[in-house]
Amino acid sequence: MSYLDTLNEPQRLAVETTKGPMMIIAGAGSGKTRVLTYRIAHLMQQGVEPFNILSLTFTNKAAKEMRERIEKVVGTEARNLWMGTFHSIFAKILRFEGHLLGYQSNFTIYDSDDSKSLIKSIIKDFNLDDKLYKPNSVLGRISNAKNNLISWRAYMNNSELTMDDENSGRPKIGEIYKEYAIRCFRANAMDFDDLLFNTNILFQNHLEALNKYQDKFRYVLIDEFQDTNLSQYLITRRLAARHQNICVVGDDAQSIYAFRGANIQNILNFEKDYPDLKVVKLEQNYRSTQTIVQAANSVIRYNKAQLKKNVWTSNDNGTPIHMIKAATDAEEGRLIATSIFEEKMQRTLPNSAFAILYRTNAQSRALEEALRRLNIKYKIIGGLSFYQRKEIKDIVGYLRFTINPQDVEAFKRIINLPKRGIGKTTVDKLIVRSNETQTSVWEILCNIERHFGAGRTSKVLDSFTTMVKSFQLSVEQKNAYDAATDIARGSGLLRELYDDKSVEGRVRYENLQELLNAIKAFVDDPENEDKSLDAFLQQVSLLSSADNETDEDSVTLMTIHMSKGLEFKNVYIVGLEENLFPSQLMLESRADLEEERRLFYVAITRAEQKLFLSYALQRYRFGKLIMCEPSRFLEEIDPQFMTSFLPQGALGGGSRDTSMHRSGFTRKVATKPKPQFTRVPKGNHTVSQNFKPNNPDELQQGQKVEHAKFGFGKIVSIDTHGKDKRAKVHFENFGEKTLILSFAKLMICE
Repeated sequence: MSYLDTLNEPQRLAVETTKGPMMIIAGAGSGKTRVLTYRIAHLMQQGVEPFNILSLTFTNKAAKEMRERIEKVVGTEARNLWMGTFHSIFAKILRFEGHLLGYQSNFTIYDSDDSKSLIKSIIKDFNLDDKLYKPNSVLGRISNAKNNLISWRAYMNNSELTMDDENSGRPKIGEIYKEYAIRCFRANAMDFDDLLFNTNILFQNHLEALNKYQDKFRYVLIDEFQDTNLSQYLITRRLAARHQNICVVGDDAQSIYAFRGANIQNILNFEKDYPDLKVVKLEQNYRSTQTIVQAANSVIRYNKAQLKKNVWTSNDNGTPIHMIKAATDAEEGRLIATSIFEEKMQRTLPNSAFAILYRTNAQSRALEEALRRLNIKYKIIGGLSFYQRKEIKDIVGYLRFTINPQDVEAFKRIINLPKRGIGKTTVDKLIVRSNETQTSVWEILCNIERHFGAGRTSKVLDSFTTMVKSFQLSVEQKNAYDAATDIARGSGLLRELYDDKSVEGRVRYENLQELLNAIKAFVDDPENEDKSLDAFLQQVSLLSSADNETDEDSVTLMTIHMSKGLEFKNVYIVGLEENLFPSQLMLESRADLEEERRLFYVAITRAEQKLFLSYALQRYRFGKLIMCEPSRFLEEIDPQFMTSFLPQGALGGGSRDTSMHRSGFTRKVATKPKPQFTRVPKGNHTVSQNFKPNNPDELQQGQKVEHAKFGFGKIVSIDTHGKDKRAKVHFENFGEKTLILSFAKLMICE
């Protein structure tokens, strides 16, 4: 059988139509990689030289897999393809052509650690405050400029950018950018952003180089086109300008990397760049059940900025989507672990058949602990186990040393965190003195001047010792949470992470807060008689010392961003609460909210057979147990595809509240020793059979309307000012509510 015979009609059209510009809109699970692979193989079968084909991917793994597949069709000639990531391909071009920009062919490529080290040196040389000019934040600012093709000269001449820096109290960022670029060039080095930035400069300023590669790459193919940024888009457009044989493959509904610079407009506006563009839509999903596919469709239709398509599948209907409603985040972890255990037992499934997806890495803590208690192996993808993350190990180091000042390893970890001018040489001297006098490092610290005399170092160490003694007093007098909070604040770690406004800094701060949440939950747990910090640390040490070696048969835990491109038989999407998912940081504009909805769409479409959604009514945040509202995304799923769900094993403990109602979602607790499934109503209000929301533009003051959750009401007023049209509605049973009409879904009743 020919490889073409394995394709459906749209797939075959995408493979066989090789001339001119083409956009392949590939829905989730529609065989995108197969089409791209066979399209390249078909070009070669038609006589196109592999040296004349450029195929750009976003991961080396994807490029490797595609090359291997192509090789099975056309043989070893596939090894001559120019196939790889944007960065690897353009680095290769710059090795050949970099001399035109003044670089030698053996230039160094700086990784992020190299870049941060250089930025730190510049900040120090400029005598700037590194607490204000945090290397991560400065590097992020420079990276963003490069990805938007803004050189240091353009940056310093851009009044809007320099004004932003002045308003943030960092007016020297432009000068740091200039010095960074000069020092990189002087060192014959490029960072990852430079590989794209310099390729753009090469093709813009050196037409002989552009002509050479335009002639060479007669066919240009780009995978995951929705994830390209401005720099990547302009390079590929220039390369394809001569022959116009450009093929982009992507799905606007899976564009989720705006925070990395990806621009969804690249795919939404592609047709404007190529008026004779051929568009092929791959709409048949081979991965998921009909229920999962239709549920995903019902969610994504709420986005306005999208390329219309109708994803469908001929697979079985499958089981309904299971809604898990938990009293707290701890119970959420327990219910999910119990559900996985039961699914494994009842259906004889391996651990690898399960994935748990979350919005933020900090959410893994409760899930990890619950899985460990049931001896279910798991692995963290794209991140360390919660208790192995640096910021967690740092604060735990402080807790350990406070409890046990003989702990030399904890001392070595924390003595210069945050920085207090104590280097490795000083630490080594302390340890040598400890060994010579047969006394502990702590004892030496408590008598520092006797051992090292007066001076700056002794003064700093004495200040550190006094701080730890105050922590010890706190531990003696307070419970674990209050003492740990004192230590997090008093050490300066909490402030340092809070002040780091970079994406990475925000994540680390959230993780530290999540640890404090765990300690608060420990203190609030009535089963824990000993509320001391020592008792908590003993519990944590048992968890973190558990056998956590990952093998192939492990439950996968990861953020939704990391899950893109993957698939699992059973998927749990957790923490579906307002301000968590969608994130409170993504509610300032429609574009941000639509990106969050695309992220939810990606999460749903990872599931092949079963999908579980969960949320908690209460969650620890910043050391407080806060009330949570279910995510708006849950209400956007057509209720016909969902049931409520409680694992059988969950009946043995935890919350037994059988009448919890919140934002229209209800859980019926089973009274028999087997799971019960009940349809989840749209809201406390019984929705009319003919309920169909009107267009917001049709709504007027004085109209009687129906809302899925709040029932019947009357529009009191409509406000058209600002970004979103809002209405005040007086509901018969809920009083007056102010609603954003684009989200409210109101039906006119008269």
